[in-house]
Amino acid sequence: MAGRVRAVLWDLGHTLVDWDPARLYRKLLHDERAVESFLGGVCTMAWHGAHDRGVSMADNRARLIARFPEHAALIEAWDTRWDEMFDGWIAGMEPIVARLEAQGVRQYGLTNLPAEKWPHIKETYPAIARFADVIVSGAEGVMKPDLEIYRRTRRRLAEPAGEVLFIDDREVNVRAGCAAGFLGHVFTGAAAARAVLRAHGLPV
Repeated sequence: MAGRVRAVLWDLGHTLVDWDPARLYRKLLHDERAVESFLGGVCTMAWHGAHDRGVSMADNRARLIARFPEHAALIEAWDTRWDEMFDGWIAGMEPIVARLEAQGVRQYGLTNLPAEKWPHIKETYPAIARFADVIVSGAEGVMKPDLEIYRRTRRRLAEPAGEVLFIDDREVNVRAGCAAGFLGHVFTGAAAARAVLRAHGLPV
């Protein structure tokens, strides 16, 4: 029997919410090969990481447009059509979050996210907006898996880290969370998440 925990610390993208930039660019480019080429060579995840570390979207895209002026409209769409990258909750996760909330289990978020896009999440996912706190990398200027963001998270949570279960889809992020003292689970889907929450004594 796993140790009982008092709170859950959720990753957001790919764990609670379905975020995929290709979803937008399939609307803007003519075929899958063009989408892969654009996301692999222009608006890459490495480029997007600057947003998650606190660089404004305006500043970051200006530098990229200077390199790829022929793609200016597509680069701007990353910001102006951001909401089209989302498709609701990850299957099965909304009821889990709702059940924990109904049972009075404190929930938190720890997300690599541009600070200027946090309002979109709050408006689109009211249940996440009701979390006790959400630590947003873009507002902190540091992102997972840097241990500093976990240290800051520990200071903002009401519970000791050893009584908080951190759930994230990336193993490197979970390992860092465990190194900072949290319990951890690598997210692979709602069924496994529900099982591990129950194993830790949480009512889902």
